[in-house]
Parts: sequence; C-alpha cells; structure tokens
Amino acid sequence: MKKVAEFFKFRERGTSFDVEVIAGLTTFMTMAYVLVLQPNAIVGFGVPELVDASGVLITKEAILVTTALISGIITLLMAFYADMPFALSCGMGSNFIFGGLLQSGSMTFGQAMGITLISGIVFVALSVLGIRDLIVRMIPKNIKVSIGSCIGFFIAYLGLKNSGICDFSAGLAMGDFTQPTVLVSIFGLLLIAALTAYKVKGAMLIGILVITVVCIPLGITQVPSSLLSVPSFDTVKNVIGNFDVTTIWTAEGIILMFVAFFGDFFSTLGTVLGVAGKAKMLDEEGNLPNIQKPFLVDAIGTCVGALCGCTTVTTYVESSSGVEAGGRTGLTAAVTGILFIVMMFFAPLILMIPDCATGPALVFVGFLMISGFKDIDFDDFTESFGPFVMIMFGTFMANIAAGIASGILAYVFIKVVTGKFKDVHPGMYILAIPLLMYFIYA
Repeated sequence: MKKVAEFFKFRERGTSFDVEVIAGLTTFMTMAYVLVLQPNAIVGFGVPELVDASGVLITKEAILVTTALISGIITLLMAFYADMPFALSCGMGSNFIFGGLLQSGSMTFGQAMGITLISGIVFVALSVLGIRDLIVRMIPKNIKVSIGSCIGFFIAYLGLKNSGICDFSAGLAMGDFTQPTVLVSIFGLLLIAALTAYKVKGAMLIGILVITVVCIPLGITQVPSSLLSVPSFDTVKNVIGNFDVTTIWTAEGIILMFVAFFGDFFSTLGTVLGVAGKAKMLDEEGNLPNIQKPFLVDAIGTCVGALCGCTTVTTYVESSSGVEAGGRTGLTAAVTGILFIVMMFFAPLILMIPDCATGPALVFVGFLMISGFKDIDFDDFTESFGPFVMIMFGTFMANIAAGIASGILAYVFIKVVTGKFKDVHPGMYILAIPLLMYFIYA
C-alpha cells in the first residue's frame, strides 16, 4: 500500500487509497453506458449482428468485448503513464456516423477502421510535435462549437427514431403512443432527466437499467440463460485487425477523417482542461502541466482502438464525476480501467438491454452535446451563418459529414463575399478544397 501511495503521490495531491477507489467506481458508473450504446451504434438497433459490404460478420458481442477491453487498457495507460484521473472509451459521435454508413452498406467495417486509424496517427503526430495550438487557432470558435452541437442533434434524432418516440419513415411525425415500447421510452427519458436534475451520479446508466428491468415483465426483453460468458474469439477475430486505408484519399474519406480527428481533438482538449480545472491541477495561467501526456494517451488509444475494432477513443467528460468524488491521481483511472476489462465477461447481461432503454439515453447524450450551442456568436451574422447551415444540414439530411462540410464552406463563403476574408485562417481555405470535392464526387 505504501508503494502505491508513493507511486501515485497521494500525499502531494491530498488524497488516499480509499478515496481514489471510490472515485474510480464513480467514474465507471457514470460512463458505463458506452458499453450499451457502442454495439448499437455500430451494428444497429434491434439486431444482434450485421454483415458489412465486404461480407464480414460484425456482432454486437464482438463490439462490446473490444470496447470493454480497449477502454480498460487505454484507461490503465492513462493511469500509469500520465498519472491523471481521466478515463477513456469510444466517443459518442463518430461511432454513430460510421455505424450508419456500415448499416446502409455505404462503407465496410475495415474502411471505417482505416479512416479512424489514420485520424489517430495524425493525432499522435500532432501530439508528439506539439502543434496543438496551431490547430486550435486555425478553426474558428463558432465552427468548433457547432461541430459538437451538430453531432448532438444527430444523436438525439437517432434516439427519438430508434425508441419510436418519433416516426421519420414518412417525414416528421409522432410515434405510435399506443405501443408499450414507446411509452417505456418516454418514461425512461423522464427518469434520466429527473435523476440528472437531482444530480444523481450515473443517472443515464441507472435509467437504462431501470427501463430494462421494467421491460422484462412486459415481454419486451428476456433474461439470458447465463449472465456471464467467456468472449468468443470466432466473432471477435472479425473486427480485430480489420482495417482498410484505401478509401481515406477519397473526398468522403477526407471528410470523415476530419470529423473523427477534430471531434476527438477538441473533445479531448476541452475535457482534459475542464476536468483538470475541477481537480485544481491547472497552474496559475490555466495550463495543465504535462498536458502532452494525456493527449498522447488519447491519440494512441484511437490508433490501438482502430486496430482492434473500436471507433475513435477519447477522454470522457464523465471523468469529472470521479474528480468530484475526490479522485486526484491515476489510481482513479486504474480502478475504472479494471472495471471495464471485467465487463468483457458480462456480455449476455449487457446485450439484453432493449432499444427502448438505450433510445432515451441517446436523446440525453444529444442534449449534453448541444450545450455548446449557447456559445455561438449570433450577434455577427458572418460568424453564425456557417454554424446554422452545419446544424440544419447535418440534422435534416441525417448526414453529419454533409452537415460539417456545408457549414465550413458556408462560413468561408460568407466571410469572403462580405469582404472579411482576412478573418479566415489560410488553413481554412486549404480545408475548403476537399470539402468542396465531397459534394462534387460523393
């Protein structure tokens, strides 16, 4: 115990073993919902598996196992290399984008992982070379904010669609409120909202579990014969090492890499600084000493994740719950990482959770992601027009890549025609070229 305390510097950071363990449990409880949502994001709601465009079988069990494994390993790397209380897993956003393309047959699983891998390699290179500040300066604030909001609206749309609360089969319409699944979904959304209002830790996970239990006597879902199982390599082998980088150089490939990279980059930047601030780890100038370490871990996580069948791995803002519980060191992350690995053996229990339990959680994830909408500067039309186009196109086209591409092009266009072309960073003009190609060739 003494060596653990010395390694994680308990005395210097004003914490203890018991506090760190509780903080790790808290962090895991607040982000364990990823194990439920990630398989649904990739494979689809209401089905146990899919065959991609190349004929490869992708099962929810395989995605769950690799998500739990990679989340655990990379979070442990954060614990022992960076010694910070941050936990990582597959980020919400790019997973639904790639999943939608997989389910429609527009992309193979290997191509999705190839694009994710390249975005991770770019992230690693920028982290090693320390070019973070250049990227931050190149993308205007309103565009950065609206990317997250655009993805948030899209995820909320998926939640409303898959839960049956809304019917998008013939335009925009209410769902069939006579169906038990729809009523249960609405109850789930209200339950998560109420728990969140009372600041209950793990509100989303609790809501998912409660709705699942309610669905058992209603016959919506069934308890599996066994709650534990040893992961089957027969299904997992189809996703590990399955990557194809040949499509990265297409117009759509470049757009998707942009989405994966920048979503991860800015999410990590905001999360690391935000959570570190709550933990009082920032210096007097608001900077985090050794910030390159969590950035490098995050970037490596995306690369390793892509090689093992996981979409973009990112630092989770839910790490703040562990910090609020007193977590200050890497031991918090270590406890969370170990719990993720243990969950590999509970696949049957997790896979019994129905769509009407995950749908409300998706709507709530969307709500959390659009919170940055308030930071868009609507007083300046040339600043707000691009974000407006991005969010509207992304939501109503149900196409994140088209939304983000159109938003950036609209931003550059309105700045140029109003004579404010000097406000646009030169890098944005370069970026506009492949974005324009996306609409020409995609």
